[in-house]
Formats: sequence, structure tokens, C-alpha cells
Amino acid sequence: MADLSVMERIARLVPPGSRVLDLGCGDGALLEHLQRVRGCGGYGVEIDDAKVQACLRRGVNVLQLNLEEGLTMFGDDAFDVVLQIDTLQHLRNAETMLRETARVGRIGIVAFPNFAHWPNRLAVLQGRMPVTKRLPYQWYDTPNIRVGTYADFEVLARSCGLRVEDSFGLHEGQEVRKLPNLMASTAVFKVSS
Repeated sequence: MADLSVMERIARLVPPGSRVLDLGCGDGALLEHLQRVRGCGGYGVEIDDAKVQACLRRGVNVLQLNLEEGLTMFGDDAFDVVLQIDTLQHLRNAETMLRETARVGRIGIVAFPNFAHWPNRLAVLQGRMPVTKRLPYQWYDTPNIRVGTYADFEVLARSCGLRVEDSFGLHEGQEVRKLPNLMASTAVFKVSS
């Protein structure tokens, strides 16, 4: 999700000067953007060697960790904001990581591909798993462990005792607030405990 318009939409949710933890930070583009545009500091967490190297080239502080092992190395409220952008769908225990996000940060921002987006529904109706710009893999080679929907996440957040402070969809870099479960390819949530 390195698209500049998407990064700007996410960045608006992050208070200026925040201490940020970016879980599954990829090449560090979003954290670099937050440092440059919002005056934020913090760390990215990434497991992939090549992506860790890309973060370092960008000047982003990065820790090479497996998120499946949890966030026990961080204390409660160690960060102002914890980001999980295109990370949750890759984790085996999404509920645990969502609770950890709320424990470690005052605010959590979560974004993931919205499986309920109408082209995905149409593909399933036709008997096929969707292959789209946001879900570009065939069913047999996807790195996603699970798929989720905008509506499902609202239920998950509440079951974890989290308050949804803001939520919207994104599609092709544009914010979608009307019928986001149907019209958005990406679900975005700002949560707190």
C-alpha cells in the first residue's frame, strides 16, 4: 500500500509528533512518510530480509521480528500509535495481535483488503475466488491466511473491547464513507481501548 494518496489518508489519522510502531512495515515507505510529513518517530517491525534492508536505506528504524511471537518486548502504552496496514490478514491469531496493538499503543490503525467489495462478491457468485488489484493472488498462492470484511472487523473490534473512533473505506486512493463494506477495496479503522 505504498500509493501516496493512501499514505496521506492513513497519515491524517496519526497525530503530529506521534511515537509510532508500524507492524509489518514492508519497505518502510509509510513510516518514512510519517516522519517527513507528520514529524513522527518510532519503529517499523518486519520479518523479510530484503524489506528490512529497504527500511534501513530509507532511514527508518526497523526491528526484524516475527509478529506471530507477539509484542511482549514492548510495554503498555509504549507508543502513541500502532499501525497494522495490510498485516492482520497474514497473521494466524488476528484477535491476539489486535489486543496487543491496543495494549502497546494508545491508538491502533488497521487497514486490510475488504473481501466484501462488490467485485469480490461478484467473483464468488460466479464460483471463483477473486483476483483484483487489492487481492492479486490466486487462491492457491496467496500469502493471506484469511480474508475479512469491513463489517466483520467492527464486530471483532467490539469483541476485543476496543472502541472504533473512526472507520472508512478506500478505493483507488479515494475515501469511501458511503456503503464502505460494498464499495471499498480497503477497510480502514482507528481503534482505541
